[in-house]
Amino acid sequence: MELGIVVVEICDGNTITLVDVEGILESEFPEVAVIMNECLNFCGLCAVRPYALVNNKRVFGKTPEECLDKIRVAIKEELAQFE
Repeated sequence: MELGIVVVEICDGNTITLVDVEGILESEFPEVAVIMNECLNFCGLCAVRPYALVNNKRVFGKTPEECLDKIRVAIKEELAQFE
């Protein structure tokens, strides 16, 4: 696996996994590496709402789709720092 300049970490117990985050983001953003983890050590958070870490910054949404949209925004903000 090649590591991207933006790393998105997903807890595999989180409801965000209802959508194919890895496939979607890695096809839209070649600079992104999506890492699936068993646990991101934010105990209980994954049971409350969909979330991910984008370069270690927490991104939340009310639904998996909303969270995915917010992840896209966070990725674009991170990529803008490299331009």
